[in-house]
This record gives sequence, C-alpha cells and structure tokens, in this order.
Amino acid sequence: MNPGDRVRVERADETYEGVLLPSTTAANLVVKLDGGYNVGIDRGDATVDVLESGVYDIEDTESDDSSVVEFDPDLPTISLISTGGTIASTVDYRTGAVTAQFDAKDVLRAVPDLAGRANYRGRVVANILSENMTPDVWQKLAHAVYEEIENGADGVVVMHGTDTMQFSASALSFMLDTPVPIVFTGSQRSADRPSSDNVMNAVCSVEAAKADCAEVLVCMHGSESDDVCSLHRGTRVRKNHTSRRDAFETIGAKPLGEVDYSTDDVTVRFRRDYDERGAQQLALDDDIESEVELIKFTPGMTVDSLDYAEGKAGLVLEGTGLGHVHSEWVDRIGELVDDGTTVVMTSQCIGGRVCDRVYDTGRDLLDAGIVEGEDMLPGTAKVKLMWALANSDTPEKTMRTPIAGEITERSVPWE
Repeated sequence: MNPGDRVRVERADETYEGVLLPSTTAANLVVKLDGGYNVGIDRGDATVDVLESGVYDIEDTESDDSSVVEFDPDLPTISLISTGGTIASTVDYRTGAVTAQFDAKDVLRAVPDLAGRANYRGRVVANILSENMTPDVWQKLAHAVYEEIENGADGVVVMHGTDTMQFSASALSFMLDTPVPIVFTGSQRSADRPSSDNVMNAVCSVEAAKADCAEVLVCMHGSESDDVCSLHRGTRVRKNHTSRRDAFETIGAKPLGEVDYSTDDVTVRFRRDYDERGAQQLALDDDIESEVELIKFTPGMTVDSLDYAEGKAGLVLEGTGLGHVHSEWVDRIGELVDDGTTVVMTSQCIGGRVCDRVYDTGRDLLDAGIVEGEDMLPGTAKVKLMWALANSDTPEKTMRTPIAGEITERSVPWE
C-alpha cells in the first residue's frame, strides 16, 4: 500500500474510498475522497483494501529529492513571508490542526504551480490566526520585508489570514517606502477543499510581485470563478464577505489592477497610476502608537461609551453619514481633545467622504477639535493614526495628507 493507490478504508460503520495520500505520521491515513475533500483516519481502527495500485504518481513529500529548490539565474527572486495564514499550510490529520512548517520548499510542495515562475526564499514571521494579529507583529513583518528587499528580493509575497489582512496591508503601506512590489494574499478556503483558492491566489500574487507596481497590494480572487485576481491598493481594500472567494473589494474605485489567470500565460494589467518599480528608495519607519481606539457610533449609545478612550493617544470615530455622532457627545469629545487625545472622524458609509461643514453637529465637532478623515476607511484611519502619532510632529496634519493612497483626491460614484 503506497501513496497513489486507490483504497477502500472501513472504520466502525463508515467506509471511505479514494486515493491514498502521503501522511505526516505513520499512525494516520490520509485519503482524498472522490468529492475532492481529504479525510484523516486512525490506522489502528481501520481496515484497508487496495483497489488499484499506482492510480496517481504522488511524490513523497518526505523524500530528500522533493525538497530541493534549484536557483535559476534568469528568474527574479521572490521572498515568501508567512504570518500563519492557511494558503500554504497543511493539515495535520492526527490533531485536525492546520500547520505552517514554512520555507520555500514547503510552499512549492503545497503549491507546485509556483515552480518555474521565480526563485523563492521562505521566511516565517509569525504562526498565528488572523484575529490574533497585533501591532508588534506588524513591526516584525515590516522589518522582515525590509530585510528581504535589502538583501536583493525583486518582490515580496506576504501570506496572511484574510480576516485582518486589510489592517496589516495598511500598516506596511505607512511603515515602508518600497522600490519593489509587496503583495499580500491569502486563502478563503483551505487547500483540502475542491473549491480552494490557494493555488490561484498564490500564483497571481507571485506574478504581481514580479510586475512594475512598487506598492503594497492585496491580491485575491476578483470573481467566484478561477479567471482573474484583483489587485487592491493596501490602504483602500476591505473584506466584504465572510466566505466568498471574491470577498475583497477596493472601496471608492475599481481595483488598481488585475492578474488574468484564464490562460496559460498569466498576465498582470493595471488600470490606474501607481508607483513604479525603483521609483522610491527603501526606507523603514515602523514606530507605532498602540494606544489608539476605534469606536463605531450607533443610535442609543450613550456618551459614557467615550470613557473607554480616556487617556488614549488617539481615537477614530466611525460616525454616521458625513461624519456625525449624537450632539450630546460633542462636549465630551472636546474634553478628550483638550486632554491630548487626537480624535479623527470617519464615516461608516461604504463610499463617500467626511464633511462636517454641512450640518450644525458637524460644525460643532470641528469646533471641539476633531480631525476630518476625508474618505479613509475607518480601519485604515486607525492604523494611520497609530503610525502618525509615533512618526509625525504634526499628526493632525499628517492625517489629512495622502501618504499611501489612503485618501483619494475626490469621491466619485463607482460601479
């Protein structure tokens, strides 16, 4: 019985039939079922019959030959950095957990379609769930990206969990001036699912990292089909669906570009102006002020909700419409500003920009000292305020100044 054999496995009252896959432990069997899913089975409880030998030629990932990554001087070098997302991870069927034993060889074993597109270097910055991302990991990530570029990488792909990817992409957009592309990608669906998006997202991200746009980008499915990945500017992207493969959208405009995956010749195209490769000198400004909060105003919230922001260095408010909160909040906001808290107003609307000069409440908020956040996404505004408070002598002015495409020149309708 070898990997690649078609087998029938009987365990208790259940029967599984499929192709035997390599396993990370001798105590477990891993079988790819006909429906495309993988299942892990305890060998001790199972009876196995080989139905057909050698149905598929499956390389043993534990052999020495499979782990060799040859260098091709004619190809660019792409650094693959993991923060713990599942895009290049494998499932340990003994525990059911997703593991990320991550280097260039691991990625090529997980996504063999990457072979021949570039030379790869692999590096682990963290091995955490996306929701456990913290500002200090952003700093470690920024340092790692800086070092990879300094050491000659022609592009960087950051493999990241999707739930907080937009925050990390924003953080690196402010922390780094980059002469090469930095591309975030992830996977909405795990590699053992037939509808997984990991292969296409990884391939498209590597192609984007080889392209000319030297900015921080997010590369994810642009439709539910396996035809195109969208390239979103890191400060203008938002995850708008919990599970769809095309969950990510650029807010306020169309995506910056796309990667056409529908033909054998994967092609990168850009729709709008961008910073070209080599236009900026590599620089790192990674100081961060972690004492910044984001509060979303909703009807019925009392002014006591602002007590949580007392003593904080910064506060981003996600207001209604043009940037409003209950009029009873105005005086308390003024007290926070007087005590040294920088307060930035954004809108909970998906599109458009803040303008507190139209209604009385908005004018009162301006008098109280709030900073208009223009059309920044609330999450991006929080990350930028954290960065601005630590790196600028005039954070209020910095918050109103476009740095990494987070503020658009004007707001227009989009399709």
